Amino acid sequence: MHHNVFRSIALAALLALTTAGLAHAQKKYDPGATDTEIKIGNIMPYSGPASAYATIGKTEAAYFNKLNSEGGINGRKINFISYDDAYSPPKAVEQARKLVESDEVLLIFNPLGTPSNSAIQKYMNAKKVPQLFVSSGAAKWNDPKNYPWTMGWQPNYQTEARIYAAYILKNYPGKTIGILYQNDDFGKDYVLGLREGLGDQANKLILIETSYETSAPTVDSQVVQIKGANPDIFINVATPKFAAQAIKKVAELNWHPVHFLTNVSVSIGSVMKPAGYQNDQDILSTNYLKDPKDPTWKNDPAMNEWRAFMSKWYPEGDQDDASTVFGYGAAKGIEQVLKQCGDDLTRENVMRQAANLNFEIGIYLPGTRIKTSPTDFAPLEQLQMMRFKGESWELFGPIMSGEKNS
Repeated sequence: MHHNVFRSIALAALLALTTAGLAHAQKKYDPGATDTEIKIGNIMPYSGPASAYATIGKTEAAYFNKLNSEGGINGRKINFISYDDAYSPPKAVEQARKLVESDEVLLIFNPLGTPSNSAIQKYMNAKKVPQLFVSSGAAKWNDPKNYPWTMGWQPNYQTEARIYAAYILKNYPGKTIGILYQNDDFGKDYVLGLREGLGDQANKLILIETSYETSAPTVDSQVVQIKGANPDIFINVATPKFAAQAIKKVAELNWHPVHFLTNVSVSIGSVMKPAGYQNDQDILSTNYLKDPKDPTWKNDPAMNEWRAFMSKWYPEGDQDDASTVFGYGAAKGIEQVLKQCGDDLTRENVMRQAANLNFEIGIYLPGTRIKTSPTDFAPLEQLQMMRFKGESWELFGPIMSGEKNS
C-alpha cells in the first residue's frame, strides 16, 4: 500500500512536470517577444517634406498606450519604438537596421512612404522580419510569392487610379487630362493605374504628365505648365504639402478644371483647410475611412469611440485630420494580428496570422472588410467616390472595388 501511494505521488509529480513542459512549449518567441512584452518598430517622417503624416505615428503610440493601460495584448505590453526618417530612403534603411539589429523588434509596423519602404523591402525579406501593414498604397506590397515578409494596408494606388479612370470615361467622355505626380513609385503607380483604366484612350486623353521631386520647395511651376496644355481635367497626385500648394495655385491662376485629388491627401486638417476651403469646392477623390468632418458620422458609435480615444490619449492631436483615423485603424489591425498569434509570437506566425484576416473595423466605410489570404496581401480593396462641399467631403455612389479583374 505504502509503496503504491509513493508511486502515484511520483507519477503525479512527473505528470505535473510534463504538462508544465507542454504549456511552456506552446509559448514560442522570436526576438522582440517575451512573456511580458512585444517590441514593435516603426518608421515615420516626423520631419521633412511629408511631416504632415507624423500624426499617424503619434496616434499609434497613443493607441498602444491605451492598450497597455488595459493590460496589453494577451497579457503582454506593447513597446512601440518609432524613428524619424524624414521621408528619406537612405535614412529609412538606417532606421530599419537599427530596429532589427540593435532594438531587436519582433516586426516593423506601418512604416510610412513608398520611397522609404521600397528602400527597406529587400532587407526586411532577407532578414525575415515582417514589414507589416506598410503605410503606402504601392501595388508591390501585395507580392507574397517574392516578398513573403511584406504586406500593405490601404487600398493600392493603381486600384484607386483605375476607379478615377472609369469615372472619367463614364462622366467626362472625351475630356482631356493633365497629371501632376510625385516622381517616385507612388506617383508612377498612379499614372500606370490611370493609363490601365483609360485603356486605348489614354494616349488621346492625357495631354501632359508633369512630375516633381519631394526635395523641391513648391509645385507652382508644374501647375502653370499643366494649365498651359489646357486639359479639362487635372489629376493631383501629390503628398499633403504639395497637394495643398497645387490646389492653391490652380485657384490663383483662376483655372477651373475638373480636379481629382489622391486619397493620401484628402485630410481636412493638413490639406483642405490650409489650401483654403474656397479653393477646394467640388474637388473629387475617394475614401475608405469615415472622415471625421463628415456630418454623416456625427453619432456613429465607432467614430464616437475614436473621438473618446483621441480626447483621452492624444488630446493635442487634430481631430479634423483624417490621418489620425488612419493611424487608429492600422493600430487596430496589428492588435487583431497579435491577438490571433496567441502565445506563438514568432515572426513566421505573425505573417501567417496577417495572411488570415477576415474582420471589420468600424472606422472604415460600411461594407468594407479587412480580408487577406496566403495569396492576397491586400487587406483593404474598396473605395467610394466623394466630392468636397463647404468644409467637408460628401460621399456619393456605390462602394467600388478597383481590382484589375473587376
